[in-house]
Amino acid sequence: MSPYDPTKPQSVLRVALISRVLLVFLIATWRSLAPPYDTSASLNPTCLASPRPTTTAPGSVPLQRVGSAIEDSIVWDGVYFVRIAECGYEYEQTYAFLPLLPFCIRALSRTVFAPLVPILGYRAVLGLSGYVLNNVAFLFAAVYFYKLSVLILKDTDAAFRASVLFCFNPASIFYSSLYSESLYSLFSLGGLYHLLSGANTIAVLLLAVSGSARSNGVLNAGYFCFQGMHQAYDAILRKKSPSLAVKAIVVAAMRTLFIFAPFIGFQAYAYFNICRGSLSEELRPWCKARVPLLYDFLQSHYWGVGFLRYFQLKQLPNFLLASPILSLAVCSIIHYGKLRPDIVFSLGIRASPEERNSSAVLYLLGTDQRLKSSQVSVKSSSSKSLREDLTVRRRKQKTGEEDSDSNQDALQSDYEASSPAKQGYASILVLPFVLHMGFMTAVAFFVMYVQVATRFLSASPPLYWFAAYLTASPSNSRSWGYFIGAYFAAYILLGSLLFSNFYPFT
Repeated sequence: MSPYDPTKPQSVLRVALISRVLLVFLIATWRSLAPPYDTSASLNPTCLASPRPTTTAPGSVPLQRVGSAIEDSIVWDGVYFVRIAECGYEYEQTYAFLPLLPFCIRALSRTVFAPLVPILGYRAVLGLSGYVLNNVAFLFAAVYFYKLSVLILKDTDAAFRASVLFCFNPASIFYSSLYSESLYSLFSLGGLYHLLSGANTIAVLLLAVSGSARSNGVLNAGYFCFQGMHQAYDAILRKKSPSLAVKAIVVAAMRTLFIFAPFIGFQAYAYFNICRGSLSEELRPWCKARVPLLYDFLQSHYWGVGFLRYFQLKQLPNFLLASPILSLAVCSIIHYGKLRPDIVFSLGIRASPEERNSSAVLYLLGTDQRLKSSQVSVKSSSSKSLREDLTVRRRKQKTGEEDSDSNQDALQSDYEASSPAKQGYASILVLPFVLHMGFMTAVAFFVMYVQVATRFLSASPPLYWFAAYLTASPSNSRSWGYFIGAYFAAYILLGSLLFSNFYPFT
């Protein structure tokens, strides 16, 4: 395990900032060099409910060209998000876009960026608010990713490499556009970090908010199901207390329900807006269902989403477009299974007591978590003293101490001996993340529009942990480094070119 370096989070923040500046530069460059495929992005009919009170009259905007450039850059799903922020949910299909991003865009445009409305125009300010919001959210998401990686991998160098890969991930264009990926990553990675830190209440709140950004946010409830399962197992077999097991299951169920609450609440909101007050013969088909779930109906009716429904010969190019991210995900799952077949097939139950104790926040009950916290504090102070000792010895080396090399080697051995046996990508803490990503990979391949897999899986930490593991391996670091770097760079360039000019890309 690498000693903790307090400058690494700042370095990750700088790398994330550089990546966003690069993306914005590429978007602006491609927009100026290549003609857009679809020029309808600037069309903006009047809201159905009422005229927009903040709309400025045509020709009265001082920086009209700047405002028009911002409006023209609103493409693909960004058109829906901005329209919802401006006019609310007007049509049935707009309910496929969850409310967190439109709500935040609207709030920023009416507060922080409100003075720019007379200068740029209201719709341009909505777009600008979304761009600023998502790029800033990505910066914090990258820092959360690094902190989470340190907790999991117990290696700051590996965590930093993985964080750099996340900053330049293949779906980068969506993290700097008017899409919900940045907000989802911020709240999901932040929630997972607090979960692994033992702050369950904050974790539940953040993960619940992630479910109001993207529908797959509800899958984060699986981490609490995993935690509850192991805590119930610990209560029955180690503490011989069925009452504690029941309590662990009830707590996990309540946390799961809380994470589902924003998504369920939004479906109820859609039902009352569309179905209530209509005559029976005028009701939409989903309104008459026993469980009136609009989201599933929209995905199936408007986008043809369903099990194996995308398996058509004409969709082969889209499968090829998604094949790199799917291959990386499958390889990372298989490799982890080869590293730890015992814990994968037993879902972690067959892990050694030492590993379970070192990962108590997920695998043991609260009393053991407090014990774990004290152990972490002891290890942290021990590591600090070891680092201080190392600094002293390095100073002595500069003055000519002949035995400094042997002392440094002994110190490194002591440091490694104080760490758990299974670290890095082989850690038992990686297991729930691999299970989560495995489920999402299967859904992306068999159910969804497969080309969406690139951004659907882009917030899955095991992808970058595995890639960092490959590039650090002495036997294949160069070849895998070239391959992964070429893949990430190609998709950043291709995505910024195609997506920003309204051409299809994932």
